[in-house]
Amino acid sequence: MINGIGLLQNGYAKNATATAILHRRIPNEPPKCVASSGNYLGLVDGRQILDATGGAAVAAIGHGNARVKAAMMRQMDEVSYVHTSFFTTTASEELGRMLIDSTKGQMARAVIYSSGSEAMEASMKLARQYFLELSQPDRTKFIARKESYHGTTIGALSMGGHLARRKFFEPLLLGNITHVSACNEYRGPMEGESVREYVARLARELDDEFERLGPETVCAFVAEPVSGAALGCVPAVPGYFQAMKAVCDKHGALLIVDEVMCGMGRTGTMHAWEQEGIVPDIQTIGKGLGGGYQPVAGILIGHKVITAITNGTGAFAHGQTYQGHPVACAAAVEVLRIIQEHSLVDNVRRMGALLGRMLKQRLSTHDHVGDIRGKGLFWGIEFVLDKATKQPFPPAMHIANGITDKGLAAPYNISLYYGTGTVDGRCGDHILLAPPYNVTETDVKIIVNLTVRVIEDFFADDIQIDF
Repeated sequence: MINGIGLLQNGYAKNATATAILHRRIPNEPPKCVASSGNYLGLVDGRQILDATGGAAVAAIGHGNARVKAAMMRQMDEVSYVHTSFFTTTASEELGRMLIDSTKGQMARAVIYSSGSEAMEASMKLARQYFLELSQPDRTKFIARKESYHGTTIGALSMGGHLARRKFFEPLLLGNITHVSACNEYRGPMEGESVREYVARLARELDDEFERLGPETVCAFVAEPVSGAALGCVPAVPGYFQAMKAVCDKHGALLIVDEVMCGMGRTGTMHAWEQEGIVPDIQTIGKGLGGGYQPVAGILIGHKVITAITNGTGAFAHGQTYQGHPVACAAAVEVLRIIQEHSLVDNVRRMGALLGRMLKQRLSTHDHVGDIRGKGLFWGIEFVLDKATKQPFPPAMHIANGITDKGLAAPYNISLYYGTGTVDGRCGDHILLAPPYNVTETDVKIIVNLTVRVIEDFFADDIQIDF
């Protein structure tokens, strides 16, 4: 190293401070985080950023929790890795039991993976194998929803209906997945259409898609109880999931609910489906499961699926190197213990109601806030160019990105989560708020005040809107 210049083996010199990481946005290197505690992230320049989104709705109990760190160290002292073809561990067994117990026994088994995308891939394969066990080999297709997101691997991306995220990879995506309309109370109902009529129309659309594909060829319908980053925290309207489950049952297909982002307490119950009057056949979980302390996700499997495999081949034909990773399981166990011991799901309901109420009080009349929606501590704010027509901003204006970037800058110093393609997968902007489950009333007020300031200042100072 000479004067800050590193000599590379190929003879070329590079500035030693240049990143070797392919960051999300080139050439914008993000600010470096060097510390964390509670709701705040410490940057290398000394600023403290209020993490109002838990990253991507991940940091369920905040940052730097001493109990979780200690639990991970204890597990590493015991064993840091085993291959699940040969061994199990206390941590994975305990996590599995806690997860199944959290469903009140309505789900039968759990499998632990490392990401939501892996969980979705496993769900697809499990659904296919279920029907092979039942001697129904023609079932190879899936129905999902438009404006959805289920992960970034090829199978999971194929399941998602978000056009912008799929765009570059369309030639690689699976051809056995089709998409029906999402359930979106802000944009979906026709003029004068009641909620009951809207649900009935969506049920007919799903039923028609089964008939078009051939009901005997469909494995499952896949949906998020509360949409995540792609649509912006849009909850299902009352009765929607019961109607969708009825259509699945009619055609002998499975219902897979994706709760990677909205589950594990985020929306005010441990599992979002508990609020919908249904029990899924397969459920994906992630993000809040480990609170960000380790990469961890998984699937919960219903009784009829387990029974079919147990009485058939006796094994799920799917495995991964880091499946059931002991340190990840230990972290998740401790996160769940903290959530339970401190009644944090109850706090999610209370603070979520306050967060939603305050956002609506402060922002509902803003000229460019079209909708504020969510459940628990999972809220989205959708921005529009014209409030009366719900017309979105042109994508080239980068509204959601601009609001997020402004929030990260001084004097705001708040992390917001942007989303685009809200309307049709290409147009539309929103931001998410997903603070930790242990936020206080004071925390919520600070989050709302800063969020409102960022939005108001952005539209007042940063863009020119000509009608």
